[in-house]
Amino acid sequence: MHGTHSKLDLNLLVSLDVLLQEQSVGAAAARLHLSEPAMSRTLARIRKALGDPVLVRSGRAMVPTPRALAIHAEVHELVERASTVFTERALDLATLDRTFTFQADDSVTAVAAAALLARMRGEAPGVSIRSLPEGAADSGALREGRIDLEIGVIADRSPDVVVEPLLHDPGVGVVRAGHPLLTGEITLARFAAAEHLTTSRRGRLEGPIDAALAAHGLRRRVVASAPSFSSALLILLTTDLVGRAGRRLHAPLIDRLGLVAFDFPIDVPSVPLAMAWHRRYDTDAAHVWLRRCVRDVFAGL
Repeated sequence: MHGTHSKLDLNLLVSLDVLLQEQSVGAAAARLHLSEPAMSRTLARIRKALGDPVLVRSGRAMVPTPRALAIHAEVHELVERASTVFTERALDLATLDRTFTFQADDSVTAVAAAALLARMRGEAPGVSIRSLPEGAADSGALREGRIDLEIGVIADRSPDVVVEPLLHDPGVGVVRAGHPLLTGEITLARFAAAEHLTTSRRGRLEGPIDAALAAHGLRRRVVASAPSFSSALLILLTTDLVGRAGRRLHAPLIDRLGLVAFDFPIDVPSVPLAMAWHRRYDTDAAHVWLRRCVRDVFAGL
């Protein structure tokens, strides 16, 4: 592919994509298994082909030029498309060597990752999965190809992102075994009078339960928030706080920790869990298989 037409060289596009992701000649060289001098020569060819410096030194770091930032998403998509052209052979799971990256709330990871890994590696022993924490509500990670799949409550509805529902999970109250609330009927008044724990990535002390109580003219006292459901469940183990979890998703964790779940004495909306991916992976054989594995695991919940 190393023709004289540097502007038409696909290897240059691949190198440009990696350089813009890493913003470092050394790191890009390592990823492409090249020496640093060879990577520097490639960068020089890219600069000449584009008529732009692409990466410029700023202190000890390299930063992309405005032109480089403007074309990065397009370059990345071209590279992705080209690679699918060359890999669209029949999928051989026995020899598949690929790392899939997920972004999900840590309780999704805690409940589903082991089952998913077992399901996937049973068919494709060469695959591995990377779990990243839930990010901000934007599709940047999907669009830029940093993740293969997002699992959770998907706020994003971009046209280039596909969202497929996995399950609607009704909420349940959760307390430690022997909690005073469990002696006698859990009435609305007793529930509201208890001290509560919320789960919120942003530390919010209010949620859908407060809106539901307000409709009945009631308020509860929220004394703490936890950043994730798994940390919330651990806090509930050793306090008299009342928490909330998903009836289906968190049942394995609730059981394993010996906590007690109860039905809310009030209507609280269920949580719609879904998976989302970028359209570029729609027909990618390995990705189609990955989504089937995720579907199977969530159906098992």
